[in-house]
Amino acid sequence: MTIGGVNGSLLTGSEAVQSAQYKGEVSHFEDLVNSMKKSQKASGDGVVSSSQINNDELNGDFTSGFSNAYVSESDRHARPQGAAVNQSGAHGENRTIDKTSRLYEKSLELETFMVKIMLSSMRKTVNKSNLPGGDNFASNMYEDMMYDEYASQLTKNAGFGLADQMYLQLDRQA
Repeated sequence: MTIGGVNGSLLTGSEAVQSAQYKGEVSHFEDLVNSMKKSQKASGDGVVSSSQINNDELNGDFTSGFSNAYVSESDRHARPQGAAVNQSGAHGENRTIDKTSRLYEKSLELETFMVKIMLSSMRKTVNKSNLPGGDNFASNMYEDMMYDEYASQLTKNAGFGLADQMYLQLDRQA
């Protein structure tokens, strides 16, 4: 019997479990690919239509973006936070930020990207465990998604002010 290209009689208990998990993941992935192929054939030409695109993202994509994060009336006239406080009061003007605008949403996304780069650099300094199964594709992907979410939550809650600074600078030029 061959499992994953290895003779089954040579596998230990943990290797057999990992092999079974791998086969299950492969099967699940193949099912997803086949369902995508069927939906492409059903749409005709196999191309994503413009009706499937919403806010620069495909419907069904996993995102935890910033659209509709700020919807109240007070968000339309918010005071800058963090380092942007110094920039907003320059020359005696009292500037506010419209957190409901698309420009502010994109500024938050750029701040999240910068925070993600910072977290990735910090993550490289952490020693990893040598336990079996700790360094595979799925765990690396999950860890990357987790750090994306960390970056998003830090952007929303830490008040760095980078997005506010970008918004004020770009809004001034508009």
